[in-house]
Formats: sequence, structure tokens, C-alpha cells
Amino acid sequence: MLGRHARDMAMDKPAAFQPPRWLTNRHAQTLFTSSPLCRPPAPRWRQETVELPDGDFVEAHWLDPAVARPTTTLVLLHGLEGSSEATYARMMAPAAAARGWRLVVLHARDCGERRNRLPRRYHAGETGDLRYFMGRLVGQPDGRFIAAGYSLGGNVLLKYLGEEGADSPFAAAAAVSVPFELQDSAEALNRGFSRFYRWYLLRRMKSAMKRKFTPDTAPFDWQAALGARDFVAFDDIVTAPLHGFRDATHYYEECSSGRYLGGIRTPTLILNARDDPFMSPAVIPDAASLPEPVRLEITDAGGHIGFVNGTAPWRPSYWMPARLLTWFDRALAERDSRTGPDRSSPRARHQGAGTKGPD
Repeated sequence: MLGRHARDMAMDKPAAFQPPRWLTNRHAQTLFTSSPLCRPPAPRWRQETVELPDGDFVEAHWLDPAVARPTTTLVLLHGLEGSSEATYARMMAPAAAARGWRLVVLHARDCGERRNRLPRRYHAGETGDLRYFMGRLVGQPDGRFIAAGYSLGGNVLLKYLGEEGADSPFAAAAAVSVPFELQDSAEALNRGFSRFYRWYLLRRMKSAMKRKFTPDTAPFDWQAALGARDFVAFDDIVTAPLHGFRDATHYYEECSSGRYLGGIRTPTLILNARDDPFMSPAVIPDAASLPEPVRLEITDAGGHIGFVNGTAPWRPSYWMPARLLTWFDRALAERDSRTGPDRSSPRARHQGAGTKGPD
């Protein structure tokens, strides 16, 4: 249970996001961050291959600050078919370095520079790899950890926090544009202009599938997968059988983060826009039903991982990264006011921890 200072922090009222007049449409907000006008320079990542207990691996891209011994590590989880090249990762990199934080982007399986070894990929509920990765980090002398997840990565993060409860190694977390109910998100992407995102993402997923498998090695119906027209069909044919789910419905039911929110005990900011084209407003949880450490902020506008403002298209600014940094600063200050700036190992039980819950 958080104390009075934590409750005061949770009641903090940040300035609401207001889209500029030149970018009010939710699809324009969503697409603008992928344009050349938006993309910051790419950091010089230090790549690490993390060997997993099942014989596979994931890639971690690190950005180390200039300070000799950083006291905080920000773990970033990317979205569907994302990577450290995503605009939001590039935006957070210089801000983290300026605070003396380490930043690491943990790539999901098959989202790094090499294809993974096992006949599987990743999915929206894969928390085992994050749990193992954190088990390797916990116990280091500079062991204060925070996390940010975006879209699918936000779903993974919230599910993980709910599974871990009070045993979470994170001092604070933030999740952006989270699809709380995966079935709803799949259906939302079948409507109107959102079908463009469905087409784009499915094309990337099928390309990744063809890089990893051939018609002879695929443990699923190859032709049916190529012909899948929406996410429900693709997840039914490919995602579910690759990862041990009966079908797409079973996958969505087990992995939607909405069902895990009640278990979160880490100070967590959830930031979503009501006009997000990747989901319907009906899936947004009731703030009154959330645990005390969770702060839900719903803006009227912002699209999907957009939240772009600024005076003109050639002078954009980005509200969302600054909001996350303010949250982390406040959450860490509150933690230190209660416990002191303890940099020892949080939750030694994570050392060597394996998978917990459905993969």
C-alpha cells in the first residue's frame, strides 16, 4: 500500500495533451511519428545477445550514459514488429542519457537482426523472456530499474507487472497506447482507415514469417497463413499454434493485459488516447477499479503512440516522452523519500527466474 506521498503523486494533474490545429486527426497523429520530419537521429546502440534457457536468444540494445556508474536502468519494450529503431526509442534515448540513466531496448524474439533458432516467434503475452532478462540484471550494484512499454510492449509490461505483483523488480513503469483487450484491437483494425494499419502490419508479419520458415518447415498451414486477411485469421493459423494456444480466442483471453491490472503493485502510469485507432474506447478500464499504484491518464486526442504537438509541421514537439519522464522522476523521488536512494538488488528472487504464467 502506498503512503500519503504516493497518493499525492497519483493525484498530480499534468497539463492535458492538446493536439495542434495542423494535426487534429487521429490517423495523422498516428502516422506523423513515422515520417522523416519526426525521426530523431539513431543512437549508437551496444548490442548484446541474451541466451535463453530454452536454447533460443533475444537481442538487447544498450545505450550507456557518460557517467561511470548509472543508478537507474530504463528497460524499453517495443510494439508489434518494432525494434530499437522505433521513433519512441530514439526519442527516449537522449532524455535517458541526459539523466544519467542506462537505456536498454529488449527485442522480442525474431525482432532483432538475426532470426531466432526455435520454431516460434513472439506474442502479446510473452512475459517469460522479460522475466529471465530481469533475473540477469537484478543483483547488479547499480540495480534500480524502471520500464516503459509501447502498444504490444505495453501489454506485455502490464501483464508482467500484474503477474509479479509485489515481487516486481521495477521501481516504476509506464505503458503507452495499450490494447487492453486483444480481441477488441483485432476487430478495431478491421474498420475504416484502420484497415491500413492492419494491411501494413500483416504484410510485415508475413514477411518475417517467410524469412523464418519455408512451406516445408512451417509448423502451420503455410498457404492459409499467406492468405490471412486480418489479425484473427493470422493469429488463429500462426500465432496460436506456434505458442501453445488452442486458437486465436484462447490467445486473446490469456494474454490481454486488462485481466492482469488488478495485480499491479508497482507505481505505473497508463497513457492512452480515447481516439486511438487500434482499439475502441470501450476497452479503457474504469480508473476507480484499478489498484492504488496505477494512474490511468486518458487524453481525448493523440492517436496511437502519437501525442504530437508544436507550432508547425516543421517544428513539431512531442508531449508523450516528456510526460513519461515527469512520471518517472516523481515516482523515483517518492520511492527514495520512503526508502532512501537504495541501489541494492530489488527482489533477488528474480535471479535465474524462468517463465511464469502462459507463454
